Amino acid sequence: MSSLVRFLFSLAAAIAAASLLAASLRRRVQPPHLPDQLNPGPMAARNRSFVLWLHGLGDSGPANEPIRTFFSAPEFRLTKWAFPSAPNAPVSCNHGAVMPSWFDIHELPMSPGSPQDESGVLKAVENVHAMIDREVAAGIHPDNIFVCGFSQGGALTLASVLLYPKTLGGGAVFSGWVPFGSSVIERVSAEARKTPIMWSHGMADKVVQFEAGQAGPPFLQSAGMSCEFKAYPDLGHSIAREELASLEGWIKGRLRASQDKQS
Repeated sequence: MSSLVRFLFSLAAAIAAASLLAASLRRRVQPPHLPDQLNPGPMAARNRSFVLWLHGLGDSGPANEPIRTFFSAPEFRLTKWAFPSAPNAPVSCNHGAVMPSWFDIHELPMSPGSPQDESGVLKAVENVHAMIDREVAAGIHPDNIFVCGFSQGGALTLASVLLYPKTLGGGAVFSGWVPFGSSVIERVSAEARKTPIMWSHGMADKVVQFEAGQAGPPFLQSAGMSCEFKAYPDLGHSIAREELASLEGWIKGRLRASQDKQS
């Protein structure tokens, strides 16, 4: 196979994975949009929450905004959502093609033994932490902050939650992987170890292999963290409606617990 053909194949795999998520979301019926803020009173403002969604390679934040329409429960009435876009950067697995990317990816499909861009991941983590810190400074309790992400965004979600110095409401990883080695475990604070992790992965995933996702829970266990892992037998590299329904229930339960603790 020529280098040109290999390049086109790897580029198509990454772009198709990102566009598949956006297209599948656009095809779904969307419930009524809910505003970020409804001029809450002091008590309601204290209970506001923040959900940060990190997209996959080659995708964009705006393309993922339909995700928020699946969270129509009353607990999300005062939730602020953010869908940032990754900067454009050359990606090694696509022979240096420039596209939205949180950090470099050396090869696809991603396997448990794939090389990782640890320095790039840590730089991206700093930017995610800055977004979280802004919301904390604005008055949102860390217990009410949730970081979620798909594919490359899922890997960045995991890294960001592990390395944030405070306990967050939770981190949700969809079709992601562990983006660094075990030496990072030493940097995980006692407070961060209390942050729960939800991990979902399709067993038919050909872009981020299911085995790469399976490596997540043991890694987190070695860091002293809890992880709810759920496998989806017929799911490829995409997000299913069932996964979003599980995420809604997962966040709802933690918001209620957080509000009871703060009352």
